[in-house]
Amino acid sequence: MSVLSYNEILPKKVIIFNGEPYVVISSHVFRKQQRKPVNVTKMKSLKTGRAVEYSFHQNETAEEADMEKKMVTFIFESKGEYWFHEVGNKSQRFTLPSDLIGPAAKFMKANTDVEALVFDEEIIGITIPIKVELKVTEAMAAVKGNSAQGASKEVTLETGATLMVPMFINEGDIIAINTENENYVERIEKA
Repeated sequence: MSVLSYNEILPKKVIIFNGEPYVVISSHVFRKQQRKPVNVTKMKSLKTGRAVEYSFHQNETAEEADMEKKMVTFIFESKGEYWFHEVGNKSQRFTLPSDLIGPAAKFMKANTDVEALVFDEEIIGITIPIKVELKVTEAMAAVKGNSAQGASKEVTLETGATLMVPMFINEGDIIAINTENENYVERIEKA
């Protein structure tokens, strides 16, 4: 683990703060009048999801968190618990609560490999690919009308998630979705 000086604590760095791993969301180094420079940061706990603001002064340092990543396979979801197993070892099953995975969990397909974030041999988060391809299982038929503004309709995906898509998407199509902003990207395969 490396030690970061106050001005090296930048966005997307993961540091140890109050004994927990925190990801730095934003930072701003500035000098207040005649005083020494400070780095005003906003951080989010990777364990609890709690956001905090903290000002690191010139003489302060922070320890960079030693994070590991390992691949795990998503099996299924039941009553808000998500079941996984280690890749290649189906006997090592474990569950994670939905708040640990985040809102993008609705785009996870059964038997999909995802990246787990590990701190002190404990899984503290799941990283879902930014772009996923899913099949449309339910779609209303397109209706002629005002399509000058780029009309859209709601469809249901194979994971059970619903999404707004352009009118030309039909049942059976395979579409790409951006899991960060939960938007339709493109049609991959036409049914």
